[in-house]
Amino acid sequence: MTVETGQPAPDFSAPATGDQTLSLSDFHGKTLVLYFYPKDNTPGCTQEGQDFRDLHAEFQAAGAQILGVSRESIRSHENFKAKFEFPFELLSDPDETLCKAYDVMKEKNMYGRKYMGVERSTFVIDPQGMLRHEWRKVKVKGHAQAVLDAVKSI
Repeated sequence: MTVETGQPAPDFSAPATGDQTLSLSDFHGKTLVLYFYPKDNTPGCTQEGQDFRDLHAEFQAAGAQILGVSRESIRSHENFKAKFEFPFELLSDPDETLCKAYDVMKEKNMYGRKYMGVERSTFVIDPQGMLRHEWRKVKVKGHAQAVLDAVKSI
């Protein structure tokens, strides 16, 4: 399945930190930043989360909510969120339903070994549930600011 900007964002319902289940419909009327990352507590993923954390007040001022998504368990996410004081929720997608809906599962290659993993990607969904912006193969440096700039343009 491919997602395209200008189309309705794929719906979702997934377990989240804070002992809750979140769905796309929970954010109707708000801009939603949905960022997919490979793994809790790894250098790039930690930096990306910290960058979104550090700009969180500006995202809120622009009317946007942030959600991080990866395949780790809620327990892992709760620890990761607490350790780095993330002011936003993390969604757990162990069966890759959300990852597949947003087409972020890609073949990766590490030390000659091929495996399927989450390609670092970010999506901005407008208050009407339409996909407005997407970034794939994200490089962490400067990314959160670029997403904030895009959110402010909606």
